[in-house]
Amino acid sequence: MGGLSIWHLLILALFILLLFGGNRFSSMMGDVAKGLKSFKQGMADDEEEKRQRYDEQRRAEPPRQLPRDEARPQEPIDVTPRPAEPAAPPPPRDDERR
Repeated sequence: MGGLSIWHLLILALFILLLFGGNRFSSMMGDVAKGLKSFKQGMADDEEEKRQRYDEQRRAEPPRQLPRDEARPQEPIDVTPRPAEPAAPPPPRDDERR
């Protein structure tokens, strides 16, 4: 009750079609499609413009170099695993005898 059934939607669609006519309705839908296409193209152009500005900015900047300590030469990083230290024995439980 109060909801739109399929019959209500069909009658509404038929009424709109009769009100606007077949040609008028199709031309309106064509205009909507052209508008959506123009909107998507505008968004793509905006993204391309941002990408071009970013690329130009990156080319204009000198490459960044990480600061290094000039006093001592760079040493290679040691990545060999160290042997595990022996774990301490667990503390005695309360219910165990000492």
